[in-house]
Amino acid sequence: MQYEIKGGNLPVVICSMENGESMFNESGAMCWMSPNMEMNTSGGGIGKMFGRMFSGENMFQNIYTARGGNGMIAFASSFPGSIRAVDITPGSALVVQKSGFLAAEAGVDLSVFFQKKAGAGFFGGEGFIMQKLSGQGTAFLEIDGAAVEYDLAPGQKMIIDTGYLAAMTETCSIELQAVKGAKNMLFGGEGFFNTVITGPGHIILQTMPVSKTAMCMYQYMPHSSN
Repeated sequence: MQYEIKGGNLPVVICSMENGESMFNESGAMCWMSPNMEMNTSGGGIGKMFGRMFSGENMFQNIYTARGGNGMIAFASSFPGSIRAVDITPGSALVVQKSGFLAAEAGVDLSVFFQKKAGAGFFGGEGFIMQKLSGQGTAFLEIDGAAVEYDLAPGQKMIIDTGYLAAMTETCSIELQAVKGAKNMLFGGEGFFNTVITGPGHIILQTMPVSKTAMCMYQYMPHSSN
């Protein structure tokens, strides 16, 4: 499979596939394809279906396979930002935010990832349940805004405001940290909690979380007086 990402901050990834190659995607991400791409909707078992539902995905996956020759398929992001290609290999699983998964080669496995510390999920803004990409192949992530990446050394920490964590390698740990000082909590405008990521591992941050954008737009929308 070869790919090309186009569209600037309204991105689409165009994948060129050899005969017999398959890809799967999140529901509604496919935007155009060649006529010889065969679609098959699959649940992959009850456990995986409910896992995808809890992690913010559709219970069913759409699988596209090139038949009778080379094929082409394109997947578009659902929000202005960027598409990031990541190579998934055995032993290098990646944990991504809810709805951060866009599409992947058939050798990649998408499963649910439960955070070990419940507080980080309920208050940290990244969601108690995230998604885990493992296996072998190329996967594509939706990034809200632009991607900024860091490599964390063992024990090195990064404090992240709610919603700005797009993905991290499974070797990283995530926990919740309360904002220090009552005045900072109540009047600082940054919320009560931050997310703390501890290395070793790689993290991908995003500059324009859709949740922040929605809150910003909401204050300019007309509201009924009733």
